[in-house]
Amino acid sequence: MDISKYIDYTLLSPTTTERNIIDLCHEAKKNKFYAVCVSSSYVALAKQLLEQTSIKVCSVIGFPLGSTATPSKVYEANQAISDGADEIDMVINLGFLKSKNYVSVLKDISDVKFAIGETPLKVIIEVSELNKNEIIKACEISLDAKVDYIKTSSGFSKGGATLTVVKIIKKTVKDSIKICASGGIDDIETVQKYIDIGVSRVCVSSDFNKKKQSI
Repeated sequence: MDISKYIDYTLLSPTTTERNIIDLCHEAKKNKFYAVCVSSSYVALAKQLLEQTSIKVCSVIGFPLGSTATPSKVYEANQAISDGADEIDMVINLGFLKSKNYVSVLKDISDVKFAIGETPLKVIIEVSELNKNEIIKACEISLDAKVDYIKTSSGFSKGGATLTVVKIIKKTVKDSIKICASGGIDDIETVQKYIDIGVSRVCVSSDFNKKKQSI
């Protein structure tokens, strides 16, 4: 199986340089990955570098904590799209979720989804910070908000995707929302395991590409 079409090639370090983004996009083109995922300040550069390719540019919003005010998330998402983003990855407000303020969680997601229209929206639920019931509730709210993907992790918390968590998400959303496995995935064998249980996308970093080249 060609796993390249599943890969979001990701670089979100706060010390990322323009040279790093150039290298990221070059490697994405070389490997024919599905998308690159970059901070909003680098969307325009990535879009320029990936002209005349089918590779998508994803931008993260409210990243990495998710506690940004909803109007700020909306503005950031719209600006990223204006700069060329093809997809938006937003972090949910975990504090609202843990407060059981589900109306505000839904509004936060729905306002961004409404603002960006047909642009695909991935909702990052940060599974390592949630118990099973909270993961299920985040998925149910995402269903109500009609998002396109649930993404497991920002990569900035204490843990990322696990096969068990992805199975819980899949059981909850079935085929209504796609799943993007993210966090700690850095080899082909692990990517394949996630694909086998039904994920549509997998976020990996440059460490993955180094291992891929050595195999």
